[in-house]
Amino acid sequence: MQAITVQDRDAGVSGLTLSELPHPHAAENDVIVEVHAAGFTPGELDWPGTWTDRAGRDRTPSVPGHELSGVVTELGYGTTGLTVGQRVFGLADWTRNGSLAQYTAVEARNLAPLPADVDHLTAAALPISGLTAWQALFDHAHLITGQSVLIHGAAGGVGSIAVQLAREAGARVIGTGRADDRDTALGLGVDTFVDLQAEELADIGEVDVVLDVIGGEILEHSTALVRPGGTLVTIAEPVTVHPRDGRAVFFVVEPDRARLADLAQRLRDGRLKPIVGAVRPLAETASAFTPDKRTPGKTIIHVTED
Repeated sequence: MQAITVQDRDAGVSGLTLSELPHPHAAENDVIVEVHAAGFTPGELDWPGTWTDRAGRDRTPSVPGHELSGVVTELGYGTTGLTVGQRVFGLADWTRNGSLAQYTAVEARNLAPLPADVDHLTAAALPISGLTAWQALFDHAHLITGQSVLIHGAAGGVGSIAVQLAREAGARVIGTGRADDRDTALGLGVDTFVDLQAEELADIGEVDVVLDVIGGEILEHSTALVRPGGTLVTIAEPVTVHPRDGRAVFFVVEPDRARLADLAQRLRDGRLKPIVGAVRPLAETASAFTPDKRTPGKTIIHVTED
């Protein structure tokens, strides 16, 4: 089968290669998925799990990518809850070969059934962004109706989903980004948009929740915006400067089949819409890892025709 592989840590994006690999093996409680569409995180070439297995052993050449939508073609021993021929979407394991391949082995519990009326390209944009946004806002920050939330990167993959979920929850939403993101963010429903290149974060005032996907100075300066009892949640990096009278949480998204199914239902109901940005074939994955700042949303790799 064809797959995108990486072998050299120092090569970066230039080390991504379209290769021929053996068909994956379905271990206990695994399924083999024929991947129709896949998503990735540009920074994952820096993640330890891209290069080593759970025991810390080198596993190169490895296949990156962790979001997928496709069809189950094989069940491993003891696998329950899914069937051959079923449409599914979800997360590939962090320390195993991922989704940028024609076939991949995934733990069944990391996948949810995909309704027939949801296309694979849209579904592949949902797992990491949707689960991250939900877990940040509700599992970690405990956002409730009437609170205010500052969402950095409001037009991006995670941010755009977070804006929609927060609005549905009845929160007042402030979104940030570049000037080119303003119309997208306002279209998603932010009450206020802040251009990070031209406006001051300090002018926002205090909020109940901050969701950060950027890190660095933006994360550091955002701690001062958390009102007493509030929460700052980030997925960018561990927090070194904490809110004076609030909490700070750094977390890595976790698979959740039930929540994936809930997000898919919200999508079907029209309550949620992932922003699919550029769509590229598998052979163009290397160029897709360099974000196109002019295209909002998430880049998706179209692996196999439906």
